[in-house]
Amino acid sequence: CSLDSGKTQVDALLGEILTTCEKIRTLLHHGETWLERSPRDVNPMMLHKTAYVEYVPLGVLGIIAPWNYPFHNMLNHVLSGIFSGNAVVTKCSEHTSWSSMYFHNICQAALEANGFDPELVQLCTGLAETGKALVECEHVDKIFFTGSPNVGRHVMRGAAPFLKPVVLELGGKDAMVFCEDVKLSDVIPWAMRGCFQNCGQNCCGVERLFVYESIAEDFISAIVDKVANMVQGCPVNQNAVDCGAMVMDAQITLIQALVDDAVAKGAKVHCGGKRNDSNGGQFYSPTVLSGVSSEMRIWKEEVFGPIMCLITVPGDDDETCIQMVNDCPFGLGSSVYSASTSRALSIGSQFNTGMFTANDFGVNYLIQSLPFGGVKESGFGRFAGPEGLRSCCLERSIVVDRIPGVRTSIPSPIGYPMDTKRGMGFGK
Repeated sequence: CSLDSGKTQVDALLGEILTTCEKIRTLLHHGETWLERSPRDVNPMMLHKTAYVEYVPLGVLGIIAPWNYPFHNMLNHVLSGIFSGNAVVTKCSEHTSWSSMYFHNICQAALEANGFDPELVQLCTGLAETGKALVECEHVDKIFFTGSPNVGRHVMRGAAPFLKPVVLELGGKDAMVFCEDVKLSDVIPWAMRGCFQNCGQNCCGVERLFVYESIAEDFISAIVDKVANMVQGCPVNQNAVDCGAMVMDAQITLIQALVDDAVAKGAKVHCGGKRNDSNGGQFYSPTVLSGVSSEMRIWKEEVFGPIMCLITVPGDDDETCIQMVNDCPFGLGSSVYSASTSRALSIGSQFNTGMFTANDFGVNYLIQSLPFGGVKESGFGRFAGPEGLRSCCLERSIVVDRIPGVRTSIPSPIGYPMDTKRGMGFGK
C-alpha cells in the first residue's frame, strides 16, 4: 500500500488493514444472519400463507475501485460479493495497478487454499475504456463504483441502456464542527487526523472544519505550529513520516488551483499552500487555510488533499452552523464536537449527510455493521452492514401455503365470466 499509493505505514494500517480485518470479522459473525430469510407479516385474508423475503445471489458483480485505498477498496467488495454467493470482477485504478495485482493474487490463493475456484474473482487493469466495457458487459449483473461524481454519471449513463443497477460512492466534503464548549487540547488531534489521514485522500476525510467564533482565534494559534511541523516524505524510506505523497500529480495541480482561488478571494494561508519539492516526488505541503467562505471554489469542490479549511461560525450560533454545513453539494459524513452530547446530536441530526458521529470521527466505517454511503453528489446505495451485503443480492418475495391442504381458491363472485354486481358485493 505504501509503495504504490504513497500513504504512511500507519495510515495503511488504519485505513487498509484494520478496516479490512474488521470487515472479515463482521461477515463471519453476522453475515449468515443478515442473509437469512426475512419473515413478513400477512394480512387477515392471507392467514393461511407464510410470507418471507430471501436474498439470492445476483451472479456477477462489477467493481470499479479507486486509487486512494487499493487494498481495502478491492477486498471490501470481493469479500461481500463472494460471501453472498457471487463472482466478482474488479477494475482497479490505473494508478495503483501494481499493488492491485498483488492483492488479487492473494485473493485467488486464499480461495484455492480453501477449496474454492480461484476464478470466482477476476481483475481488470486499464484506462476508462476498461471500466466502460465492464459496465456494459451483459454478463455483469450490478456495478459498484467508487470515484468522482463526474465519472459516476458516466457509469450511470453506461448502465442505463441495460437497466443495470448501480451503487455509487462519489466522495464527499465532510464537515467537522467544534462548538465553543469544547476543550481545544481534546479536539485538535481529531482535526489533525480528520484532515491529514492518507494525505487528505480520504472519501470521508474532513474537508471543512467549522470552528465557533469565540474559540476560532485560539484554535488557529494552537493548530498552525502542529501542521507546519508535520514531517512529509517517502513513507518507505523513513520511519517518522506524518504525511505521505499524493497518488496523482494532476491532483496537486487541482489543489493548487483551489487554494489560489481561495486566497484571491480573501482566504489566508497560515502554512503550506504549495507543492513540496524538497522530497523530489508528488508531495503537497500540509496546509492551514482560514477565512474560507461560500464564494470560493474550495467551499464546494472536493479537494482530496492535505488542506485544513477553517470556517468560522459567527456568533457561536447552532442554526447558522447547520445552514453553513448544508450549503454543499456533497453529503457523505459529518461530525460535531461539543461538551453536550445531546447538543451535538441535535445539530448533527439536521445535517443532510448519510453518516454522522457525535464527538468522534470516521468510526462509522470501522463499525462494519453500519451501512456506508451518502446523499446528493456523494451518490446513492450502500455498502457494509446488512444493507450493503443484501445489496449484492436479489431481494425475492416468497409466499407459500402455511397449512397443509389449505390453499387459496377463487370465490365465484369474482371468478370468470364476471358478474360486476356480484363481484362488487364480494368487497363488502
